[in-house]
Amino acid sequence: MSAKIETTNFLNDLDRVATVRGEIASYLSQISNILEQSESAGESNSGKLGLDRDIEDISKASKNLQQGRFRLLVLGDMKRGKSTFLNALIGENLLPSDVNPCTALLTVLRYGAQKNVTVYFNDDTPPEEIDFKSFKHRYTIDPAEAKRLEQQKKLAFPNVSHAIVEYPLPLLEKGIEIVDSPGLNDTEARNELSLGYINNCHAILFVLRATQPCTLGERRYLENYLKDRGLTVFFLINAWDQIRESLIDPDDTEELEEAEDRLRRVFQANLADYCQVDGYDIYDERVFEISAINALRKRVKNPDVSLDGTGFPEFMGALNTFLTKERAISELRQARTLARQGSNHVHEAIERRIPLLEQDLNELKERINSVEPEFNKLKDIGEQFKDEIKTVRDNKAKAIADSFRTYVLNLGNTFESDFLHYQPELRFMDFLSTGKREAFESELRQGFERYINDKLSEWSKTAEKEMDAAFAQLSRSAVTYGASYTKVTDKINQKLTGQTVRPVSNYTTEDNAPAWAKWAAGLFSLARGNLAGVAMAGAGFDWKNIVLNFITVMGIGGIISVVSGITLGPVGLALLGLGVGVVQADQARKELVKAARKELVKYLPEVAQEQWQPIYDAIKECFDVYEQEVTERMDDDIKARKGELDNLMKQKESHEINREQELARLKQLEADVASQAEKVESTYQNFVNAIA
Repeated sequence: MSAKIETTNFLNDLDRVATVRGEIASYLSQISNILEQSESAGESNSGKLGLDRDIEDISKASKNLQQGRFRLLVLGDMKRGKSTFLNALIGENLLPSDVNPCTALLTVLRYGAQKNVTVYFNDDTPPEEIDFKSFKHRYTIDPAEAKRLEQQKKLAFPNVSHAIVEYPLPLLEKGIEIVDSPGLNDTEARNELSLGYINNCHAILFVLRATQPCTLGERRYLENYLKDRGLTVFFLINAWDQIRESLIDPDDTEELEEAEDRLRRVFQANLADYCQVDGYDIYDERVFEISAINALRKRVKNPDVSLDGTGFPEFMGALNTFLTKERAISELRQARTLARQGSNHVHEAIERRIPLLEQDLNELKERINSVEPEFNKLKDIGEQFKDEIKTVRDNKAKAIADSFRTYVLNLGNTFESDFLHYQPELRFMDFLSTGKREAFESELRQGFERYINDKLSEWSKTAEKEMDAAFAQLSRSAVTYGASYTKVTDKINQKLTGQTVRPVSNYTTEDNAPAWAKWAAGLFSLARGNLAGVAMAGAGFDWKNIVLNFITVMGIGGIISVVSGITLGPVGLALLGLGVGVVQADQARKELVKAARKELVKYLPEVAQEQWQPIYDAIKECFDVYEQEVTERMDDDIKARKGELDNLMKQKESHEINREQELARLKQLEADVASQAEKVESTYQNFVNAIA
């Protein structure tokens, strides 16, 4: 069972993370400033050292850390108490618990010194700032209207993208950002809104209800969108206190214990698969029985009150462990990698520069010319790696597109058994009524949408596994090519200086690898996305969102539009001649599925053909983005090394360099950068030791 932690301690730990983030961001910023000033000063001395890429990466990492937040995505069906849970978590009755999720507004709750709401639109309408009361009033609709819109397949606010709510709350001030999503039993289009945020959050808080254990809609959503995607999901079984209220005798402790145990078995049977990490069962660290309303009542009266008995201390203990011991350390470790990398680059550049200061112009030119073959070897290594990326790209793009085509063409083989779970209940007398027939047709279409979405999701998991394997392969190759690259750069250094340039002694082999290779192997990333789970092996960029965006766009629109011929026209003809008895109704259900399958298989070849190329292009784009970044980083490194030599030669040609003065400047530069890097190291280690 997870260790308990009260609200005050939770906030204190978040504050510690925010403080450490700020400190390390400051040290990185100082490194960046020191390098910029040195490169500027170098223009009038012995020349620049070619540190532009380090300046850019370290500066960006500093800004990312300074703006760092833990983003939590809250998911849950309607009437699960999501708003009550969020109000209890943030410690204020802020979100109205009666807001109907059919408003379809994703709401991002973040810290702001003043209460403010900004509504963003998905068309050319400029963002709108409104007060909080107006926001709640304007974007809330009653359940009857929501139901009507859902039946008509319409959104309440079709041009609204999302809303940003800024509020001066302690939890938000400590760096927590909460994304509140629409309900899961909303339309497929609204589910896709939530899906778009999944890969960009640190953790998902999935709210269930004790008195409605794991409905079909919840199980479907978990299976399609969360399973096997490397996501961190906390399951919050809300209203656990209501189990007692449902008993015949609420004071019967034995009956209560039996009821609770029965529900625990149900939830464990449904959630156990989502609580496995590398073969370890972490169910007790991910599933929590809570009473949001009791926690809220306590916190409204006293924000610092003990929440024992509500399940919140146990949940916040697990969340705290995840955020501080896993996510924060991972985030800070990448900052340390960049600080070490910058310090090592400065050290090596200075170690190359100092011996060359003594050489006359002719000797310097000879030495520079002597390493031209090595620079060509560096280019060759880059070309070899790029060729491998392209080979993997072409093979995977074709294989994944082909797998989609095969998958779609085979849907008809299992449709009759698969679609039984999606078809609407067939009430034959209702079917004979024109109005109710239209409602049935609408339900049938929604059943097809769910079926297609589920099948797309099933296939996309296979595609993601293929991509994971591909980038893992490229990650290993990056390490191998990086080692070869380092051997060549060591040879360049030796030929230029007449001695071996040693890297910083206390750094690892990994730290001393080429920067482009570390990025290509996924050892650091400057992307703000791809936050869910551990960083993708072999990718310092967010390839999953490239694929996700395509799948979301393709989704219903790309397939349902093609199979729109599946309506009650041909299906109805198969049913009208049947009787109305129980046996006939059962036969009618079978005939419905047969007729639907007959219509579906007509369109499958068209779907398979039309979607092959878009899928191929989407997969190819992932590798193209990866290759482009690797190429740019490798080219930058080669240009920097060459530029470093050219800069020195130009300076020697233009004026006499004061060697002693320049030596002192360079040594001071190395000491200044090393000092800041050591501060990053010390701050990181102290944080790790403090939370161990």
